[in-house]
Amino acid sequence: MASPANSFVGTPYWMAPEVILAMDEGQYDGKVDIWSLGITCIELAERKPPLFNMNAMSALYHIAQNDSPTLQSNEWTDSFRRFVDYCLQKIPQERPTSAELLRHDFVRRDRPLRVLIDLIQRTKDAVRELDNLQYRKMKKILFQETRNGPLNESQEDEEDSEHGTNLMREMDSLGSNHSIPSMSVSTGSQSSSVNSMQEVTDESSSELVMMHDDESTINSSSSVVPKKDHVFIRDEAGHGDPRPEPRPTQSVQSQALHYRNRERFATIKSASLVTRQIHEHEQENELREQMSGYKRMRRQHQKQLIALENKLKAEMDEHRLKLQKEVETHANNSSIELEKLAKKQVAIIEKEAKVAAADEKKFQQQILAQQKKDLTTFLESQKKQYKICKEKIKEEMNEDHSTPKKEKQERISKHKENLQHTQAEEEAHLLTQQRLYYDKNCRFFKRKIMIKRHEVEQQNIREELNKKRTQKEMEHAMLIRHDESTRELEYRQLHTLQKLRMDLIRLQHQTELENQLEYNKRRERELHRKHVMELRQQPKNLKAMEMQIKKQFQDTCKVQTKQYKALKNHQLEVTPKNEHKTILKTLKDEQTRKLAILAEQYEQSINEMMASQALRLDEAQEAECQALRLQLQQEMELLNAYQSKIKMQTEAQHERELQKLEQRVSLRRAHLEQKIEEELAALQKERSERIKYLLERQEREIETFDMESLRMGFGNLVTLDFPKEDYR
Repeated sequence: MASPANSFVGTPYWMAPEVILAMDEGQYDGKVDIWSLGITCIELAERKPPLFNMNAMSALYHIAQNDSPTLQSNEWTDSFRRFVDYCLQKIPQERPTSAELLRHDFVRRDRPLRVLIDLIQRTKDAVRELDNLQYRKMKKILFQETRNGPLNESQEDEEDSEHGTNLMREMDSLGSNHSIPSMSVSTGSQSSSVNSMQEVTDESSSELVMMHDDESTINSSSSVVPKKDHVFIRDEAGHGDPRPEPRPTQSVQSQALHYRNRERFATIKSASLVTRQIHEHEQENELREQMSGYKRMRRQHQKQLIALENKLKAEMDEHRLKLQKEVETHANNSSIELEKLAKKQVAIIEKEAKVAAADEKKFQQQILAQQKKDLTTFLESQKKQYKICKEKIKEEMNEDHSTPKKEKQERISKHKENLQHTQAEEEAHLLTQQRLYYDKNCRFFKRKIMIKRHEVEQQNIREELNKKRTQKEMEHAMLIRHDESTRELEYRQLHTLQKLRMDLIRLQHQTELENQLEYNKRRERELHRKHVMELRQQPKNLKAMEMQIKKQFQDTCKVQTKQYKALKNHQLEVTPKNEHKTILKTLKDEQTRKLAILAEQYEQSINEMMASQALRLDEAQEAECQALRLQLQQEMELLNAYQSKIKMQTEAQHERELQKLEQRVSLRRAHLEQKIEEELAALQKERSERIKYLLERQEREIETFDMESLRMGFGNLVTLDFPKEDYR
């Protein structure tokens, strides 16, 4: 929010401490107006605000560091003192609000209803009378000077004794009021100065018109009107002698009519006071500009810091967004790679299953073909053996002639049946053996395929887990790289911000020192100008004192002459006439001697007076110079101390910011390392659990398969032990 002291350009006396501190950091609320109200009360009571005679820069530091100001005089009531102290609480939280002030005893007390109206009317009457008196005096002086030439010495001494230095201010007031449109002052000052002339214009417009008609004569014969109300031009012959020429202005009557119609408001300030304030404002314009420039510089510095902070914040947000996108991209790529790997593994498993099914079918066909071939060979062998046995039996029967033919036929038939039965049993046994062999080899081949499938599953899970571990390690390396880049950016941004802050503080301190040195030079110039004026005024003061001593000497001479006359008459009365001549001569000599002594005393008094005045003036001026140098030195020391304090506080703040950043960076790195360890531990745990679960599942499948093989009668299957590799 805006400072209430901004309306008082160049004057920091109404600024609350939090407003001054808010130039660097912090916020403030509407309670700063309560502080301004308290300072205004002090100004109304003591006719000037606190620290008014101090340099604006030094006043800023005093307001920010010292205790709250209080009323100095003891003539004010306790309720008014408590009200002012209540308004000037230095801590904003303890300062009252407007509602609380309205309940204060000082505000709620009974008071006359017309006190302000009577005071304003009385002041206006006094100002009107003072302006009329000053106008009549100046009119008399100006017209007398115009008609009779310059005033003689006795008249000047009389005017000096009556008016003193106010005469020049009155003359400046008249000159400034007479040429207001050509003055370079602010609008408010012009309005106040013109309003102060309203009553005078209403009462003496004819005299002002007369003075306006004789303006060129007055300006050419006296130096009453300031030079800045005129421009100097060269004559036609080109000589360098300047002559004043009045600037074109509107008539005084039209001005009076214009200002009379302007709400008919008369100021309560006299013309001389308004003019003096105009000159003071003109003289202090440089100081106001200096203070305004200082405030603008502080606000510009604050804007630069805020702009840099916003820029650094945007840069950090962009950096973090970039890192976040990189992390998301890595996570998406990892997911895509795992999906590709899973699809690849599914494709490999399906391919292996198809190959295994084809191999199993091929293996079964090979066994069946071999068994078919063996069966064909066995049947052919049986046929051959059957033929041999049949032939052999026939031969035996043919050799045995004793056995009847029918019996032979029966024995041959029975033998054939036995042989066929035996061959049938052998064939059945062969088929049974072939079936058992086929089932056993197929079972064994299935077990082999299952073990191979287990190996593929182990290889797939090993590949998947290794892929996850590689991706996690890459992610961790990327996070560490991100943390290092973020740390470097944070340190670089902090260094940039602190460098700018220190540069701005050095610039601010340099400006403050330059302003203080300029203020010191101005104070020294003013004191030197004052001393020069005192030296210029010293002959006039010495002349006045010499005239006073001369008058005292004349009075003493008159008294002494009267005493000698009385003594002479007395001596002439009491002495014989023949001694009168001697007595007169004696008295004359004594009178001459005493007058000589008086003359010597007069000269001695004049010399002592001149010596003492010069010595007193030199001592006073030297004392003033010493006091001014001491005051300026103290203010400079205060400024240096405050700047050193600000610099130390800034360095301490920078150290705290650096420590805070280091702590934040180390804590973030510790959290990152802890996160990495936890993720690696979780990944290792997942790896162990998945491998364990896979091995247990595969072992259960083999056990189930072997149990089923045992139930099927394949207890003698040759098992291939599954290699227990360490996949961790």
